[in-house]
Amino acid sequence: MVSMTKHSLKKLETLSKELGYTVRYEKGNFQSGYCLVESRRVAIVNKFFDTEGRINVLLDILSNYRAGKESPQLSEPSEKLWKELKPFLGIKDPEEE
Repeated sequence: MVSMTKHSLKKLETLSKELGYTVRYEKGNFQSGYCLVESRRVAIVNKFFDTEGRINVLLDILSNYRAGKESPQLSEPSEKLWKELKPFLGIKDPEEE
């Protein structure tokens, strides 16, 4: 489980970027989430959300992540976090499926 702190938010933002997402904080009256813009993964998060709300949105987005043919190269801290998060998010490794 992830603690709801700004430090954890930074770790999730770094992990998201290493997995190929662009994380943007925008103001407006919209639901946060994920979209594809010209074949790029863009995570749009409402900038008025508090830290807990931002973390929950990023976790929701990451729960839908599926690696393509090539797995991304993650830094050591991100790799460790990703391994901890995958069971929590319900993501199985391809060899487990």
